[in-house]
Amino acid sequence: MQTRQAYLVIAIALAGCAPGAFPKQAEKPAPKAEQAAKPAAVKTRQTLGKTTQNVLELSKALEEGAVLAETSIKSDGLEIASEAYRTQIGKAGALAVEQRMQHYNALNGEYPETYEQFMTQIIGKGGPDAIALPMLPYYQEWAYDVANRKLVVVEFPAKREQRERETTGAAGL
Repeated sequence: MQTRQAYLVIAIALAGCAPGAFPKQAEKPAPKAEQAAKPAAVKTRQTLGKTTQNVLELSKALEEGAVLAETSIKSDGLEIASEAYRTQIGKAGALAVEQRMQHYNALNGEYPETYEQFMTQIIGKGGPDAIALPMLPYYQEWAYDVANRKLVVVEFPAKREQRERETTGAAGL
């Protein structure tokens, strides 16, 4: 034990720190109650060349904190390319669904009336003629607006802000 203390004194002297600046024991982990209070880390996902059939119901997404995503490009500089891609894939996916909805209306004389009908008849999840929508960034999702019969992109600002806090660190970089 004395050897360990001698090494600690040498380390303190070499570092130029005052004695007592280093803890004698490792800090104890936070209690389980404090660990549970932390939100789970935001999981990002690959988007380029990836597709999805995951479409949320707009009313439920809005209840969970989503907002309609901006569909115009407002950035300048290096962000403009990613923002242009993000907005264009959103518009392309919506156009594919709009075309399928028009075909459905022409054949049936009506549009799907519920979210479930939309997922079965338009998206065709798991079927041979299913629509494969482009994958959106981790903080955006596809949502179906039942009232207006439109596919929209929603954004979850809380996910985006949490991810920014996770990646910027204490320095705020």
